Amino acid sequence: MVNDNIRFDSIIQKLRDNGHKITPQRMIIVEILAKSKGHPSVEDIHARIKKDFPTMSLATVYRNIVLIKSLGELLELGFPDGSNRYDGNRPYPHPHVICIKCKKIVDPDLDSLDELQKEIALETKFKILNHRLDFFGICSNCVAEKV
Repeated sequence: MVNDNIRFDSIIQKLRDNGHKITPQRMIIVEILAKSKGHPSVEDIHARIKKDFPTMSLATVYRNIVLIKSLGELLELGFPDGSNRYDGNRPYPHPHVICIKCKKIVDPDLDSLDELQKEIALETKFKILNHRLDFFGICSNCVAEKV
C-alpha cells in the first residue's frame, strides 16, 4: 500500500500541474481519498466534511471527485445500484473482495494477477488496456452475525 502522505502530495501536485486551485475544501476531499483505507462513496466523503465545511454541497464533492478521477488519480468502482465507491490510495486496476451484506470492500494483494493478465492477452490476442476483477461474498463479521 502506498504511503498516505505521498498519495496526498501526488494528487495535490497533479491538480496544481493542471491549473486547478488548491482550496481548503479540495484539500480535505483529497486527504480523505488519499488516506482512506476503505472505498468511500461521495455521500461518505460529504458526511465526513460537513462538520468542518457545513455549507459544502454534495454536488461540490461530486464535482471534485469527477475532476480528480479525470486526472487519473482515483479509481471508481461502479455498482449496478449506482452506489459508486472510490479508491484514491490505489488508483490503478486491482482486485476487490466485496461483502454483499455490509458492502465492505477489501483489496487483496495477488501476486499472480500480472501473470493472469498476460495469459489472457496471449490467449485472446487482445492488448489489455484495463481490467476489473471483483469477488463477491460475505465477510467474516457478517458471517459471525448469522450465528
